[in-house]
Amino acid sequence: MPSVRVKQNESIDKALRRFKKECEKSGIVREARRASRFLKPSEKRRKKALKAEKRRRSSEGRG
Repeated sequence: MPSVRVKQNESIDKALRRFKKECEKSGIVREARRASRFLKPSEKRRKKALKAEKRRRSSEGRG
């Protein structure tokens, strides 16, 4: 877990900016984004089937 000590006469904004940079370096931001997009296998199958159905319907109109 990254930590940042606020230096004397340093603004909170500057310390927050340093903290965000440390979080990015350690990969916390990347991991959080990856975890937020997690889909259960059943949801993946359903999404894939809906996408295929949409693709099939759009190609019917062209032929």
